[in-house]
Amino acid sequence: QVQLVESGGGLVQAGGSLRLSCAASVRTSSINTMGWYRQASGKQRELVADISSGGSTSYAESVKGRFTISRDNAKNTLYLQMNSLKPEDTAVYYCNLKLVTYPYSPNYWGQGTQVTVSS
Repeated sequence: QVQLVESGGGLVQAGGSLRLSCAASVRTSSINTMGWYRQASGKQRELVADISSGGSTSYAESVKGRFTISRDNAKNTLYLQMNSLKPEDTAVYYCNLKLVTYPYSPNYWGQGTQVTVSS
């Protein structure tokens, strides 16, 4: 059973920073891609950033230059460093994990962590 435990959300003023963490209960060797998605109220869930097992990263255009995704394989933990936050970054942020067996295994999600950016 794969579990993803997120932490680090909260309330911050515009221009501030937050770091999200996501601890995974699986071996690093079993992980293909990990990523962060977000869902604002009334909107669809969207990809923020992801990182492959080889370390390749991709970002949504709206966060490029402000957010940095990284993973600590020794700790099986994913991070999202968010700088220069804007009110439009307000959303519930979800950690996502795909095993090496994906798509023959589920798309795993964390419980979500709220990020609120005040203007």
